[in-house]
Amino acid sequence: MRPEDLTSLHVPGSVTLHEDLLLVDVARPDLETDSYLGGLWRLPQDGPPVPFTFGDRDTAPQISPDGAWVAFLRAKTGGKPQLHVMPTGGGEPRPLTELPLGAGAPVWAPDSRRIAFVARVPEAGRYGTEEDVSAAAEAPRRITGFRYRQDGVGFTLDRQPALFVVNALADIPQPVQLTDGPYSVASPAWTPDGEHVLVSADRDLDGEILHTDLYAVPAAGGAPILVVRSAGSADLPVALPGGEVLYLGTAFSGIHSVARNTGLYRAPLRIGGEPATGTRLTEEESVGIEPMLPVAVEDGVLVTVRVRGAVELRLVPSDATETPLEKLPVVLGERASVKAFASHGGQIVAVVSTPESPGEVVTPDRTLTDFSGPLAGVRPLQEITAVSADGYPVHGWLALPEGEGPHPVLLNVHGGPFAQHGWGFMDETQVYAAAGYAVVLPNPRGSAGYGQAHGQAVVGAFGTVDVDDVLALLDAALARPECDDERVGVMGGSYGGFMTSWLAAHHGERFKAAWSERAVNAWDSFTGSSDIGWYFAEAYCGPDVETQRAMSPLQHADRIDLPFAVVHSEEDWRCPVEQAQRMFVALRRNGVPAEFLLFPGEGHELSRSGRPRHRLQRFEAVLEWWSRHLS
Repeated sequence: MRPEDLTSLHVPGSVTLHEDLLLVDVARPDLETDSYLGGLWRLPQDGPPVPFTFGDRDTAPQISPDGAWVAFLRAKTGGKPQLHVMPTGGGEPRPLTELPLGAGAPVWAPDSRRIAFVARVPEAGRYGTEEDVSAAAEAPRRITGFRYRQDGVGFTLDRQPALFVVNALADIPQPVQLTDGPYSVASPAWTPDGEHVLVSADRDLDGEILHTDLYAVPAAGGAPILVVRSAGSADLPVALPGGEVLYLGTAFSGIHSVARNTGLYRAPLRIGGEPATGTRLTEEESVGIEPMLPVAVEDGVLVTVRVRGAVELRLVPSDATETPLEKLPVVLGERASVKAFASHGGQIVAVVSTPESPGEVVTPDRTLTDFSGPLAGVRPLQEITAVSADGYPVHGWLALPEGEGPHPVLLNVHGGPFAQHGWGFMDETQVYAAAGYAVVLPNPRGSAGYGQAHGQAVVGAFGTVDVDDVLALLDAALARPECDDERVGVMGGSYGGFMTSWLAAHHGERFKAAWSERAVNAWDSFTGSSDIGWYFAEAYCGPDVETQRAMSPLQHADRIDLPFAVVHSEEDWRCPVEQAQRMFVALRRNGVPAEFLLFPGEGHELSRSGRPRHRLQRFEAVLEWWSRHLS
């Protein structure tokens, strides 16, 4: 795969299913408009996919319970997504909203008339709500708490998400705002009687608390009612006909939580009585669920679970209680990554990514689509294992280019750290392999998908066992004749950028050069500058400032002497640009051949969802860097 092949990636997003009607949204990067374009497609029982809508960007389709209507989001190029509805038999989509900051994904009521959704509501005079007043001319923000901004969104204290309901079939649809306050709501779900909408919201409706609980909001108007008090977080509720609610939750330790598996919970749904406490249906240690809406089926609940680099669709049995991973049957997704799924009338469909495909729509029996077609030069992933310095088993992947080799090697460390490399499609791996590099993808301790203890092993221990694991897997790859142990580079983003900086400082003799992207380099300043730094740094490194500094690559920058690329985005609020600036200045002052590549207008997600032109330019810069240092 070449960098310019980005435009060949036609990626399915979400699916919706009702009897024989199956719809999926598909998006592709477009270099001419520098945006993502795509519409909805219908998948017939037999035959190829058929275009269903023709907007610039149509997403998040949902079919009404009676099967008569489709609600979805439509965004014009450069505009905000707005809610639209159209008959399932075809016709002209009708807009339901015209909100200044756009609307969120639709959720149909049981009556197939009303739709609930979440949208950010700007304060008066902000975000273009006052004519002829630019953002630079607005009044100052008065900030009184930690949670006032978010990477990829911007400032949030003056545009909190609120719950809305709209009658989609009214002659003149009028969205009605049901919540209003200094707190966030998310994941609306209707109760079976259509009288309330369940939402996940900040505990005690206090925007400064990281805990979330479930609330019932009267559809006719009224204050939110607490219905489930969580063990830490509660999200993505599903109200069951029998008077219970399912949801995904995480048990916190103290006031915050990191590297803890999300589980499936069930609780009684009592609106107006004492709030319920949920029962965990999946074992905390072995089952880590991805944040996708659980779906109740005849014999249990479908959820997506992270398993050794895969994201599998598994069935949680109806009688489950703290059930371990091995007792959750696999429905689909082995050696693959489930990105979305739906079920109706006993049918199951999913969007599944593999190392060779960014995503296709599949059933448990067959693949229904071929949106991206055969991508040129795609290389398979090979599993590799190793034993770390203390005897701990390590798992990961190796992608080899064509030809005998030996090939130059790129060690690519993922972000998170509670995330995973895996069986899904990764454009970076394919671009680097096509350019002639062997790519090593480790899942060291700290990663997700190997049990909660594996993820928590780096709490208070960054730069220790995770380093041992990464180097052990690298050594396993370098022992193969296809890999050149004299031409090795290290790269990664976010936590992977941290690891790149750390390895360059402590094991620089092993590498010819480093590419450190959107990295955490200094925990002391990260604490105050990152949108999550006020709790994340202490959660992973502890409260002692000197300990945090000892775990900071910047503290050890004087040990770095290899060519070093500092890569960052100007509007990254997760790992703010000061992290890059401090490292770049330290390296240049020490005489290191360092370069600083800074992308304007981008946030933390540049490499995954940034502007298409910037993604292409980034790939070109990466390949130019390694051609200089690993040729």
